[in-house]
Amino acid sequence: MRLSARPIAALVAALALTAGLSITGTPAVARPDDRAAAAEASDVSIAADTYTWKNARIDGGGFVPGIVFNRSEKNLAYARTDIGGAYRWDQAGKRWTPLLDWVDWDRWGWSGVVSLASDTAEPDNVYAAVGTYTNSWDPTNGAVLRSSDRGASWKAATLPFKLGGNMPGRGMGERLAVDPNKNSVLYLGAPSGNGLWRSTDSGVTWSEVTAFPNPGNYAQDPSDTSGYGNDNQGIVWVTFDERSGSAGSTTQDIYVGVADKENTVYRSTDGGSTWSRIAGQPTGYLAHKGVLDSSTGHLYLTLSDTGGPYDGAKGRIWRYDTESGAWTDVSPVAEADTYYGFGGISVDRQKPGTLMATAYSSWWPDTQIFRSTDSGATWTQAWDYSSYPNRSNRYTLDVSSVPWLSWGANPTPPETAPKLGWMTESLEIDPFDSDRMMYGTGATVYGTEGLTSWDSGGTFTITPMVKGLEETAVNDLASPPSGAPLLSALGDIGGFRHTDLDAVPAMMFTSPNLDSTTSLDFAEATPGTVVRVGNADAAPHIGFSTDNGANWFQGSEPSGVTGGGTVAAAADGSGFVWSPEGAGVHHTTGYGTSWTASTGIPAGATVESDRKNPKKFYGFSAGTFYVSTDGGATFTAKATGLPAEGNVRFRALPGTEGDIWLAGGAPTGTYGLWRSTDSGASFTRFSEVEQADSVGFGKAAPGATYQTVFVSAKIGGVRGIFRSTDAGAGWTRINDDTHQWAWTGAAITGDPRVYGRVYVSTNGRGIQVGESSDTDGPGTDPGPGTDPGEPPADADCSVAYTVTNRWSGGFQAEVKLTNTGTAAYDGWKLGWTFPGDQRIGQIWNASHQQTGAKVTVTDAGWNGKVAPGSSAAFGFTGTTTVDGPAPGAFTLAGEACAVG
Repeated sequence: MRLSARPIAALVAALALTAGLSITGTPAVARPDDRAAAAEASDVSIAADTYTWKNARIDGGGFVPGIVFNRSEKNLAYARTDIGGAYRWDQAGKRWTPLLDWVDWDRWGWSGVVSLASDTAEPDNVYAAVGTYTNSWDPTNGAVLRSSDRGASWKAATLPFKLGGNMPGRGMGERLAVDPNKNSVLYLGAPSGNGLWRSTDSGVTWSEVTAFPNPGNYAQDPSDTSGYGNDNQGIVWVTFDERSGSAGSTTQDIYVGVADKENTVYRSTDGGSTWSRIAGQPTGYLAHKGVLDSSTGHLYLTLSDTGGPYDGAKGRIWRYDTESGAWTDVSPVAEADTYYGFGGISVDRQKPGTLMATAYSSWWPDTQIFRSTDSGATWTQAWDYSSYPNRSNRYTLDVSSVPWLSWGANPTPPETAPKLGWMTESLEIDPFDSDRMMYGTGATVYGTEGLTSWDSGGTFTITPMVKGLEETAVNDLASPPSGAPLLSALGDIGGFRHTDLDAVPAMMFTSPNLDSTTSLDFAEATPGTVVRVGNADAAPHIGFSTDNGANWFQGSEPSGVTGGGTVAAAADGSGFVWSPEGAGVHHTTGYGTSWTASTGIPAGATVESDRKNPKKFYGFSAGTFYVSTDGGATFTAKATGLPAEGNVRFRALPGTEGDIWLAGGAPTGTYGLWRSTDSGASFTRFSEVEQADSVGFGKAAPGATYQTVFVSAKIGGVRGIFRSTDAGAGWTRINDDTHQWAWTGAAITGDPRVYGRVYVSTNGRGIQVGESSDTDGPGTDPGPGTDPGEPPADADCSVAYTVTNRWSGGFQAEVKLTNTGTAAYDGWKLGWTFPGDQRIGQIWNASHQQTGAKVTVTDAGWNGKVAPGSSAAFGFTGTTTVDGPAPGAFTLAGEACAVG
């Protein structure tokens, strides 16, 4: 994603760089040396409400190219992501702790982590090489961050070049390494022809190793002129042989991997003073990793014909004997039989000669993991063909904690769902525990704690080890007045209906499956009606739901559509307006069985709906606002003089016709926040808002007459998330310097049912949920269709619970709730306690929470109103180890119902 941000004031040109200012706190902002302290948000006095922040749980959702275990302290491990920061493993909670949420708007590129290094001599020390792109997309140079408290606080040394955490080749590494014998010495492999760099003062200053002879020459696509595919991938890994040094003295033997197919490995035997190409090395490939087993003296290389992480058609594994100088091809399969490159590799520090490697680019039918216990002489595989296309797996893959990893797929063998992975560029065996292994994929971190069963012929269980690591890029958010509290539109994994913010959703949106959802909307007056659009390899690019996103059906589309664009739903759900990529703006009635081109509005315009008048839609393009009063058939240009460049997003206020807020622009032009109260005929700018990028609405404050407004903006010289409870007359910053999440400009929305709650998009750190300490009583007003209204005092209800199917370890049940009273339910909440170990898995026509055996099921919004004599029904699948009896008692809002 290309983002607009203010460039830093100046670039440091000297080879030796001064450290950034000291950062304290848990965590805090890292100030580079080229930024005046007065410009920092922490130096500006501004009101700030006390908010607590957490992620809406998804668990994973992006590429994890690197996992690093500390080799001197048990259970100390780190993970890096390409756009979502770095994490530290919390063994007690079996989860990951984010370390770079303090990265701010202007330095958003520092959320891309190209490499990590954990200090074996002093385990409290950790280093991160940060920067997302090496071309103009990233406005700032890269940096090496250093921490002496395991990432709780950081200092920074800004480099005179950029780093590429989201560039081609990002799975190679690690590019950053600490000398295990003299930990004040670090090396960094740079991209873009910038060579090898060294620090001799624990990362405070850096200078180029001018004696290193080869800065690399490989680019993914030399014909690309954007600076992305044609960038030289440079120096890609550094490995020390700790046997060639002693505590306090510089390690003498150092190995370096270079992105050069003919000269991919270099060595120094004099502590980095001189370097030479190792004779006899394999050619025609790039060494993605170089790992040295100090017990055997073997250096292992995983090689591919490309830099990855997506591509790679051929690969090998070679072993170098550091004592004899002999090279041996120890690949697990013949070269002619590879259709993939090798990437991840790890040696078992407890069992010399045991190593594992991955076929990172084996997309079909699955990735492959190889294991050897004899230094690569022989190998076994994680899976083999029993009789094609059937597979025999050494493992079981249990994704019950993150069920969406199956993608809802039911593929034909030899493919399976879920897959063992893809883009598996990092695999690490715990240096203290031969049974524990973790590896990163394009969507999660998988791992096992029973690895050695592989060698004894047994099976071992692989599970997601990704809790706390939230890496989705968020494109759009919606919080309806009833039903699920949140609907999300995400890159790569589509999006979710979040019925419980603290639970992983069972499945992403399907039917259709969209690679990335670019926009979604619901009908304000009938929130069960939802529409979403996005990118996919082929049609359709649009889906509809009539049950608040629980179930979907595919829509048709106009000819020429190539991407999602933006979409809007009429306030009553009677029609839709769609502005897709590849085609002009179109409108439809019903659910898009046919589309008609709209007139008076340019192709590519952003579209939204009025939240009260179902015939009124709005559009924006290149500084001009457009209005339709006939359901999107015709648009008329209205206000002008709005931002003509940069990203612009606008929202109409729920429940009030013609009240529109518009945010956007670019630092080089018009940039800010505007409001219209006459349906876009004119706009008034908020002069105190210097910049704004997204705007949304939430429940009004106690005693307020206007809904709460939330913006991602710059106000009073401070970038942050702001809230107004008086229609923009005053603003309060609600995030702080430890919670900035780099770029937050795509979407923001409050919750119409919970005062103060806000949902904030990030570009790699998932969905941030903010809860205010300034609440009205318990802080929740569920609104219609979510919490039950008061049923009759004697709980006039009857429940029929039927198990409709059973299988080994599971069952399916249907439940019917009947209103036996004389007053209608305005929302309902049904409770029961399972008599055994039964747990609900997937549920339809309702949402649920389960704590132990206790279950609470809430209506889906559209079925919340139940008239006397009428019923509401829902169903679910569940798991159980013993076929226990059905629940025998049910409550509605805590009062007993009849059963039968």
